[in-house]
Amino acid sequence: MGFLYFYIMSKPLSKQELHNLGMNHVGKDLESRGFEFVAINSKLKKHPQFVCIDKNNQYFFVIVRVVKLPENPNNYDVVWMETFKKHAFEKEAKVLYAGVAVGNPKGEDLPIYLNEEYLIEYNGIQVIESHMN
Repeated sequence: MGFLYFYIMSKPLSKQELHNLGMNHVGKDLESRGFEFVAINSKLKKHPQFVCIDKNNQYFFVIVRVVKLPENPNNYDVVWMETFKKHAFEKEAKVLYAGVAVGNPKGEDLPIYLNEEYLIEYNGIQVIESHMN
């Protein structure tokens, strides 16, 4: 009788899975701040990721951007954001931005693997001023 050996290969997270990982962190933060979720969209490049309301029924559009370390998660496309702010303004919503960076603790060139430790840089939620002239 022989033995079978199984080697579990670690699977690198896809861009969508990395995005979902970041969204989970942001979602927990929003929840802890008392926001109620109206809609959640986890598809890449679909904005906003979260539509929330606060206790005063103010709507918030939350944009989540997930990057790999060492990239700075707090940098975003300013020109695109202006267009998005206009959309939010028309819907009487405020815009929140949450940048998340994830990385492999064994080296920034390595992928992030499913069910393994990872580094996370998350500086919380930023309010994007949407004053329209």
